[in-house]
Amino acid sequence: MPDLAILFEHPHWFKPLFAALDRRGIDHLALHADGHRFDPTEPPPARVVFNRIAMSSFLRGDGGHPIFYAQALMAHWAAGGARVVNGADVLAVDASKARQLSLIAGLGLAVPATRVVHRAEDVAAAAEGLRFPIVVKANIGGSGAGITRYDDADALAAYAADRMLPDSVDKVLLVQEYVPIRDGRVTRIETLAGRFLYAIDIDGGGGFDLCPADACLAEPNKPPITITETRPAPELIEAAERIARAAGLDVGGIEVMVDDRDGVPRFYDINALSNFVANPLDVLGYDPHERLVDWLSQVIRETRA
Repeated sequence: MPDLAILFEHPHWFKPLFAALDRRGIDHLALHADGHRFDPTEPPPARVVFNRIAMSSFLRGDGGHPIFYAQALMAHWAAGGARVVNGADVLAVDASKARQLSLIAGLGLAVPATRVVHRAEDVAAAAEGLRFPIVVKANIGGSGAGITRYDDADALAAYAADRMLPDSVDKVLLVQEYVPIRDGRVTRIETLAGRFLYAIDIDGGGGFDLCPADACLAEPNKPPITITETRPAPELIEAAERIARAAGLDVGGIEVMVDDRDGVPRFYDINALSNFVANPLDVLGYDPHERLVDWLSQVIRETRA
């Protein structure tokens, strides 16, 4: 049995991870989600399984995304005795912005003012009491998909009446105050095993697609973003670590922005798919994939004990 199996979907995002595993001589099995199937009576394919399914997978191919399939698969492999990294419970949180905000708020941390609905016709009423502009977000999104800004109640009502609102794979929508971001930057705090790994500031020029990885930045017609390493205040690092641990996140990013209206840091996203920053040697001075592989090696050793 191989030491490690990796379930993935994006054709380019994980090349740096596979290269790091090859350099270290770690026996691994790369399993592409397309065409994958499983028998509920069969054991897992490896001692350790690493889930690398992106929420943005519904944007690619013919719409036959593996988001819910992967949840069932990871639960099956965990029940069969595999150590699953970012398993079914983490996937369930990653696949619901509503659950993410509830988890964060439950820790006593600030989030954007939000209302959650399951019908598009309820969006306009849900916006009552919120400050405009507002954004309507798909509960399952990725790379900025499924987010639209509305500057006033009339515009929102008109789009709702014409059924031109964003859609979500699960039909759940978030109606949320648009937060004016101080200095135009959001901070992404990456964690590994519940601990701080690194952080970057991302300036997306007001856009919503803030994916900082190599393959994202190389996509055609993607608006430019600026990425710089940062060291957040200790209380923000501690908060991100609390979020990661509460979500059961083995590896992933926590995103926070400072509300320019009141100076309050508002956490708004838990991302279980961290493909790490582009040009890491230039931005960070090291490649975080090496630290990820160090940790995976430790996990593999523990499963052999």
